[in-house]
Amino acid sequence: MRRVAITGIGAISAAGNNLSETLDAFWHERSNLGSVSLFSTTLTYPVFEIKGVDVGKYDKGMRTLNLALRAVREAIDDAELQNDLQEFKVGVCLGTTVASQLNDLEFYRAYRSGKNVSINSVDRFLKGNLSEAVGRKIKASGPFATVVNACSSGTDAIGVALSWLRNGLCDIAIAGGADELNLIPFCGFASLGVLSDSLCAPFDRDRKGLNLGEGAGILVLEAEPVARQRGRNSDLFLCGYGLASDAYHLTAPHPEGVGLEAALRRALSEADIAPGDVCFVNAHGTATQDNDKIEGKVLNRVFGPDLTFLSTKGFTGHTLGAAGGLEAAFTAAALRKKWIPASIGFKNQDSTISIAPIMKKTTLSGNFAVSTSLAFGGNNSALVIEKRGHHT
Repeated sequence: MRRVAITGIGAISAAGNNLSETLDAFWHERSNLGSVSLFSTTLTYPVFEIKGVDVGKYDKGMRTLNLALRAVREAIDDAELQNDLQEFKVGVCLGTTVASQLNDLEFYRAYRSGKNVSINSVDRFLKGNLSEAVGRKIKASGPFATVVNACSSGTDAIGVALSWLRNGLCDIAIAGGADELNLIPFCGFASLGVLSDSLCAPFDRDRKGLNLGEGAGILVLEAEPVARQRGRNSDLFLCGYGLASDAYHLTAPHPEGVGLEAALRRALSEADIAPGDVCFVNAHGTATQDNDKIEGKVLNRVFGPDLTFLSTKGFTGHTLGAAGGLEAAFTAAALRKKWIPASIGFKNQDSTISIAPIMKKTTLSGNFAVSTSLAFGGNNSALVIEKRGHHT
């Protein structure tokens, strides 16, 4: 089985317009929660909206694509891949949920009003294949695949890309997730009663729900021989992926977390490590009642009561299809930097959750970390990332 190196990382979210800005926000525990300005609404729930950067200069009405492209280009630069894109077989696998397909709002508003309907929004809908659009922009050869699997989409896209590389379908893969803030999920999550009117508090006793966010997180993955051929001796490797479904409920996790536990154990098995080898877990941690209770229960069952873990949702909000990509990027960066930020928002332990996330920046000493994603529909995914050797 070919080893897969992580040679490039890119990230954009409300925490920062690139990875460096994001890590600075993490270090200083800076949260940029604010009111929504992208669309008109009578709802007053705060969000993590990206501001102060132009994400509309590429293609009108394609915010998710623009976010993805910014993170992709940062990751490509980090991997020093720009001059090699046409020299190798480069695949693109990205996860998303709302993506550009919500441009059909314009179409349906006109249709329901009885007015003549412009096909412009339909054209944008048809161009909503995020991975293919990114692939065309960077002139990659493929394969291309877009994963739409609710809030685990970004993690699953990285898992698919890992299988491509291990099976020789491509030499290099650009993988992760991207999603924009949009009226439909904003109203939808409000209707479900899971939005908080203040900063989200993952795993906290008094958590009230999630804050929506937007962004993109991207990894450049390479078969290790290809990375060496290009002179990229990476210290980061993607070594495990697990996927399992609860098959229980459309929006609620299984009460015993059977799917998440199966996904975690498969990822650990694929990486050929024991739970005790993991130095931290970047948890999904949405600050909803059900997610945090079940995820906490499973993390304790798999890793034990002394586990070091956190949620970064207090910095980025829940970015839906981008969450897995962003959190994989953060996990890889944390292993390299040897520290993780505080799980901001957490203050008081919930008596129904037997473990608690860290409350301050923590130095790392281990080599393996896990990133988890849970999704509506009962999907559960996990990645194992390893740091080894010297970075050049």
